[in-house]
Amino acid sequence: MAPITKREHVLADGRELIYFDDADTKLSPDRKPDARVLDDRPGTAVMRQDVLTGEWISIAAARQNRVFLPPAHLDPLAPATPANPSEVPDNYDVAVFENRSPSFGPELGTTFDPSAIGIGATHPSIGRCEVVCFSPEHEGSFGTLTPSRARTVIEAWADRTATLSAMPGVQQVFPFENRGEAIGVTLHHPHGQIYAYPYVTPRTRKLMDSIDAVGPDLFERILESERNSERVVLSGEHWTAFVPFAARWPIEVHMLPHRHIPDLAATSDAERDELAHLYLRLLRGIDALYETQTPYIAAWHQAPVVEKREDIRLMLQVTSPRRAESKLKYLAGSEAAMGAWIGDVMPEQAAAFIREGIAKI
Repeated sequence: MAPITKREHVLADGRELIYFDDADTKLSPDRKPDARVLDDRPGTAVMRQDVLTGEWISIAAARQNRVFLPPAHLDPLAPATPANPSEVPDNYDVAVFENRSPSFGPELGTTFDPSAIGIGATHPSIGRCEVVCFSPEHEGSFGTLTPSRARTVIEAWADRTATLSAMPGVQQVFPFENRGEAIGVTLHHPHGQIYAYPYVTPRTRKLMDSIDAVGPDLFERILESERNSERVVLSGEHWTAFVPFAARWPIEVHMLPHRHIPDLAATSDAERDELAHLYLRLLRGIDALYETQTPYIAAWHQAPVVEKREDIRLMLQVTSPRRAESKLKYLAGSEAAMGAWIGDVMPEQAAAFIREGIAKI
């Protein structure tokens, strides 16, 4: 079979557009240019620091104008037609492009020290935000892809992780998929995003504190503990998926590689091949739990570009607020205000339920 092929293009306003053609693609290598006449891109947003926590908040007002749940004939991620001059000028298998209204970027810059705390501190929201279109179809998600297409998306994630990590000022790269209106999705088109942050995120900073407290072999010990538990839901030669010991969400599954890998760019072809199949089984199993599709966030936690790359292991975390067929977990007082979580479902019970879903597919 031919390899997955990367084809680089430029949109009418100068943004990058990259096509990733399936190994078994039926598409021509030629692509139409972007014939639109576009306004100038919005300027780079500004981050403001919350002096109470030290965290940085990107104030990206241009995002207020983004498209909200358009009909199929006006889908901005579908291949362009005369009636729908979308963001992708031609047909594709997988397409990646710079977000027109990003939370970070388009400006890049030198790394700054985000740990310094002060009232009124600001900094440009440097970085990059990209959209990853999984398919030209109007509806779907990663779990509805073919194994070949899933493998192409994983290749795109790995490629973009390597490229974005090398950009000036980028400190961490985060691929993710939001699925379902309950999560806040504004487009039904099967897609995900990649954020390239100018700082190491608060969640990862807390992880780094845990590594300092427990030891640099933290992930190896977690994997050993979970693989010996009743919370494993899927396992292969290179990956294991499990409900974590202290799950926050009613549906929460983590997946770890069996060897130390800091990010998707460091995975081998064999690991990517197996991941394509295991990840599809996991998401389809979660969808099989109920009669209707389950909303989720699928988050690829990767090591920072520089810090603790020998200690932080690549981890997928799939979380859903769905605690019953017609009930969602809302983050109310304790979780939202104090960050003090209360679980609704025993993790062992959740793991058994998810294994039942996987067994149905």
